[in-house]
Amino acid sequence: MSFLSRIMILKSKAHFSTDGNNRPSDAVDYSTFQGARKRKSGQAKSRVVLLVGTFVVAYAIIGGRLAQFAMEPADATSSILPPDRLMASRPDIVDRNGALLATDIRTVSLFAEPNKIIDPDEAVEQLQTVLPDLDTKGTYKKLAAKTSHFAWLRRQLTPKQQSQILALGIPGIGFRPEKRRFYPGGSTAAHILGYVNIDNRGVAGMEKYIDDQGLADLAAAGMTSGQSLQPVKLSIDLRVQDIVRDSVVNAVNNFQAKGAGAAVIDVHTGEVLAMASAPDFDPNYPNDGAAEGWLNRMTNGTFEMGSTFKTFTMAMALDSGKVTLRDAFDATNPIRIGGFVIHDFHGQHRVLTVPEIFQYSSNIGTAKIADLVGIDPHREFLTRLGLLTKLQTELPEVKMPSQPHVWKKINSITISFGHGVSTTPLQTAVAGAALVNGGKLIEPTFLPRTRDEADVIAKMVVKKSTSDDIRFLLDFNGSKGSGRAARVPGYDVGSKTGTADKVVNGRYSHTLNFNTFLAAFPIDDPQYIIMTFCDEPKTGEHGGTISAYTAAPIARDIIARAAPILGIQPSFGKDNSALLVSY
Repeated sequence: MSFLSRIMILKSKAHFSTDGNNRPSDAVDYSTFQGARKRKSGQAKSRVVLLVGTFVVAYAIIGGRLAQFAMEPADATSSILPPDRLMASRPDIVDRNGALLATDIRTVSLFAEPNKIIDPDEAVEQLQTVLPDLDTKGTYKKLAAKTSHFAWLRRQLTPKQQSQILALGIPGIGFRPEKRRFYPGGSTAAHILGYVNIDNRGVAGMEKYIDDQGLADLAAAGMTSGQSLQPVKLSIDLRVQDIVRDSVVNAVNNFQAKGAGAAVIDVHTGEVLAMASAPDFDPNYPNDGAAEGWLNRMTNGTFEMGSTFKTFTMAMALDSGKVTLRDAFDATNPIRIGGFVIHDFHGQHRVLTVPEIFQYSSNIGTAKIADLVGIDPHREFLTRLGLLTKLQTELPEVKMPSQPHVWKKINSITISFGHGVSTTPLQTAVAGAALVNGGKLIEPTFLPRTRDEADVIAKMVVKKSTSDDIRFLLDFNGSKGSGRAARVPGYDVGSKTGTADKVVNGRYSHTLNFNTFLAAFPIDDPQYIIMTFCDEPKTGEHGGTISAYTAAPIARDIIARAAPILGIQPSFGKDNSALLVSY
């Protein structure tokens, strides 16, 4: 048998034999196959478990970090405001006639990603070519912080600056869109409008008032982004506001004064049509006025008002019924009380009628009138007029008046002619309006208000007959007394001057004055009241420094320029007909 034949026979026996000797071999082969399959299945399960475990650990880490970020303060997790807050809109502010006072404009701010900055030194040098006033050390410190992913470099760039910086091509430098508040009138209504901070949030004035009414909460929730908000209309008349601001700034310059201010108020509605305090500031660049300009002396400064307070003393006495215009008081000799001597600046040294006491601004006569009424009624009356409590209005910058803790006779007497109580000029004007409008005390407002709306909140503080008498006294003084300095041809102005010695180091100075002037026009049917002041003037008209030569000319200038704008018709002659004079 050949070799090949034997091979074929053996192969056939190996594959097709049913002999039991072949079963152990088959069993070995099957068990080997099953073990391999089990090993592969176990490896697959292990890999799946490992993969699932890896995902679980990864998600646990991510969840833990998110929980950590949620518990961290906002500034610890992000150095940039969300885009919706950066682009948050503010409503335009307009005057009573729709003239624009404040609006938003689009701008951009410069930021850097320090981790992408290649050469901080070179970047700073390049940026300085466009921004010469750049803080070199501070900027370098920001750019060199490689672990930082964001840093502001300059907020609110001009389009030209943005274009020039883009041309530099600095890696890691970018721009973020923002909105900037713009005030077209600059300083014209600075203390009324206030200003906003770098993030467009109200800081002072009506801007802060608007935020406090809910705008800040809406902005924080991202509900003002890109929205066209309804403009906020104020009671201000921009034309009159410009006149008032111009007059007080001129007074500071011409009279070499520390400060000056004025307000024009509608006596029937309480609307403030204009108010200015100088020095002031430009709300477009508020930090430039930080030294003196931020102080709104009309509402946030309290001063002794001097003889303008005699108006309230007269009203108190007349309203009490204890004094009439026909009464007279002896002003011959000074009054000595509590170690003090009270005398008259323009002493007549005789018995004076009530109108003459007002005309000559007699401290002696006024003191005797206050003493006749009494201490407690005096305090109650000033409280009723709102002169001893905090003024309620929209502006947040309002200071609380000051008064003696305990009122004694000496306090009541000195307060009767304006020494011993300090109030704000605006609330003095508001109290004055109540004495000429028929006796209604109306809270001032910087928002539009109708007469009907004003009547709802008005409080009767004096009788109408008292208001009529006060108008007579103001007219009498305006035509024959110290108020003549503010008389404007064609407009009957009733007024009262006030010259108060300022307190320096606890004592009254005889060289430094705080001068005030209270005026109403036209006095036969008052529509507006004006309050002006001049703080520490060094000179004045005709060389004098008292109210008639400083505060009164401010009012005269305002009335002469603003009365026609306010629609007040001039009258010449008793028959109210215009007189044409040819030259």
